[in-house]
Amino acid sequence: MTKTTHFGFNTVSEDEKAGKVAEVFHSVAERYNLMNDLMSVGLHRLWKRFAIETSGVRSGDKVLDIAGGTGDLSALFLQKVGKSGEVWLTDINNSMLSIGRDRLIDEGTPTPVAQCDAEKLPFPDNYFNCVSVAFGLRNMTHKDVALKEMLRVIKPGGTVIVLEFSKVWKPLQPAYDAYSFKLLPTMGKMIANDAESYQYLAESIRMHPSQDELKELMARVGFERVEYFNMTAGIVALHRGYKF
Repeated sequence: MTKTTHFGFNTVSEDEKAGKVAEVFHSVAERYNLMNDLMSVGLHRLWKRFAIETSGVRSGDKVLDIAGGTGDLSALFLQKVGKSGEVWLTDINNSMLSIGRDRLIDEGTPTPVAQCDAEKLPFPDNYFNCVSVAFGLRNMTHKDVALKEMLRVIKPGGTVIVLEFSKVWKPLQPAYDAYSFKLLPTMGKMIANDAESYQYLAESIRMHPSQDELKELMARVGFERVEYFNMTAGIVALHRGYKF
């Protein structure tokens, strides 16, 4: 029997999902950074800076940036780890990864890059001090498998940080829904010539686990002292867990 999963509000076979997500990000890659600034009114930059500060990353650390796409977090992590550290920028999507790689080269901060699936990481056990995934976990078919892989490659004493859209404060839900399902696809059509991909992105947020559900999942996988921080009334949450 074919296993199914969700692709936004639609049900698809697990084998189909990765390809469909890939199509979305191939389509939006060129305008991804511009759309992020417009969609969040620039707030995504503050969310990412908070994630970096909360990670506890220090000079000389090794960091894995999963679903790092256009390189926002990798650029910030590189500032933290310095020349003695190591940051790997990874993404399953070549279009996104190429933009991130070229950007970091252009900024004079080239870093190792790998196209890989978060559910099958090509890195050794106990290698990284920190693993981060920002706005990527909700697109993964088997979130538990990806989280187990993150746990595997982190050193004892290391951290994982998951920055992701989450469940908004209830009184704001009607306004947030109107923005997500009416304005967002319209912006996607006008700026990226792609309303459907931004419709999917809005739907995928609604299908992602709540703050407490994700906290429980991370604990089940094996992370310890899992906690989360709500930002912008819960539109985004940062989860942090440790390996001991």
